[in-house]
Amino acid sequence: MQKNNIEIRVCMGTGGIASGGAEVLDAFRREIESSGIRASVRENCSTHRVGCRGLCAKDVLVDVAIDDEKVTYQYIKPDMVSRIVKEHVLENTPVTEWTVGEEYHNFHKKQVKVVLSDCGRLDPESIDDYIAADGYEAARNVFTSWTPEQVIAEMKASGLRGRGGAGFPTGTKWELARANVNDDKYIVCNADEGDPGAFMDRAVIEGNPHSVIEGMLIGAFAIGSKKGYVYIRAEYPLAVDRLRLAIREATERGFLGKKIFGSELDFEIAVKLGAGAFVCGEETALIASIEGQRGMPRSKPPFPVNKGLWQKPTVINNVETLANIPYIMRKGATWFASYGTEKSKGTKVFALTGKIMNTGLIEVPMGITLQEIIYDIGGGIEGGKKLKAVQTGGPSGGCIPADMLDLNVDYESLAKVGSIVGSGGMIVLNEDDCMVNMAKYFIQFTQEESCGKCVPCRVGTKRLLEIMERVTTGQGKESDLELLEALSASIKVTSLCGLGQTAPNPVLSTLKYFREEFEAHIRDKKCPAKVCKELIIYSVIEDACKGCGACLRACPAGAITGEKKKPHRIDPEICIRCGACFDVCKFKSVGRD
Repeated sequence: MQKNNIEIRVCMGTGGIASGGAEVLDAFRREIESSGIRASVRENCSTHRVGCRGLCAKDVLVDVAIDDEKVTYQYIKPDMVSRIVKEHVLENTPVTEWTVGEEYHNFHKKQVKVVLSDCGRLDPESIDDYIAADGYEAARNVFTSWTPEQVIAEMKASGLRGRGGAGFPTGTKWELARANVNDDKYIVCNADEGDPGAFMDRAVIEGNPHSVIEGMLIGAFAIGSKKGYVYIRAEYPLAVDRLRLAIREATERGFLGKKIFGSELDFEIAVKLGAGAFVCGEETALIASIEGQRGMPRSKPPFPVNKGLWQKPTVINNVETLANIPYIMRKGATWFASYGTEKSKGTKVFALTGKIMNTGLIEVPMGITLQEIIYDIGGGIEGGKKLKAVQTGGPSGGCIPADMLDLNVDYESLAKVGSIVGSGGMIVLNEDDCMVNMAKYFIQFTQEESCGKCVPCRVGTKRLLEIMERVTTGQGKESDLELLEALSASIKVTSLCGLGQTAPNPVLSTLKYFREEFEAHIRDKKCPAKVCKELIIYSVIEDACKGCGACLRACPAGAITGEKKKPHRIDPEICIRCGACFDVCKFKSVGRD
């Protein structure tokens, strides 16, 4: 069969690289260039890297597309490449035992990809790939045919709200900045993604950095800015490298710099690396960091659109917000607003992690239910366990119980149950997770990340953590529950910035929906999930113990005694509750209460 076009795409996002994507890509290139492959195939065959494909659990993912007929392979290793090239590329016979199955297709079936539509298809290190997919055409049309007021009206009509957590209408933010007459204005991309378990913004920049640049370019036109910054954490080296390359490419092609698209408008972008402080995700702390000051929030008002970077009008949008803009301007506000709900338009990218079968990056229409995300897309709970809760919104969010699976995922619905959309972290918890310990983890995180500027956050989160530590170690009192609620309410209304104002959310939501677990820790001195080790008592079940000595050898504290082939004993006074005995006993003769 004559092959007009052959394209091989290898996942080279962070997950793909960690699974060996670079080695797989090299193997394909060597095999394609080897002497055993016909020249006619080499001329029509391209092999290139792509960004995150979404289902990270199955990396390395590889597409082989022949004349637009695509086959996707999973778990690919370098030693598998030769057979794929020989049988599929040359003979057009896919190696079916290595291709993705129904699970992969179900993962994508209910997704609607806007921001991620070109991730996994385009080479993120090639501006030509982006241009070939109509990249920078939206910006060109805006600069040559639109007025700033028309662009702002289109953004308002689209209903796009900030995807960084607060959900403020993007068009309104741009309108406010536009109204401020000033020779110097700034547009800032907030790529300081710090939520545990979140990797949405990193994946977008790794997979399609030019979409973010084009979004900033359109935003700059709308508000009248000549200078932009991308504030990105240094812990994202791959994203940083690809972003800097994309900025250089865009500048060389004239999409950034002087007299863009033949207009009288100039715009340039600088990259500012953050040192990993969670609080710098808050816009005023981010501004302080760019200015060279310690990243600490400022009181608002004035808001950044009035007085931001160097006291000049400043628009701050997160990565996902900006990456939406070229597609909205290319396809129209009506198209974008056709997805989602009345007040939450469009799609949302989530990092789906935790105790779920299909972990990865997803993009779904606003208003989809948790049931659809967890079971239809995520494939259900791993190991056949029961779902206990879903944690959304990172440290600022809350825990939603399993009996609320019919809940719609949008700004308003999640807020009603004490959680938030946030930047897009979604952690699935099963029956083996302790909700009290989970709440303690997030409070510990926010307490450590507090900048310390205001007393409610600096001291209040410390007191919350102390109470949670008492509860999880069996030292809690029933009055602690009322104290947690009262202290949380005080912190929420008196803290200076969003970090402090939302820090108590994980505690309040778990208290609301899992109060019985708190009571078990306090009244019964038991952790129902057997996670809080200070509340676990290990003992040997004499009738089941064979006296093999495995537990005795594994115990690091010397708490186990006994003779060979006779029941052993665990001294509770010496036991450090590490669980080593429980893990090594193949006769299930170690009890855990």
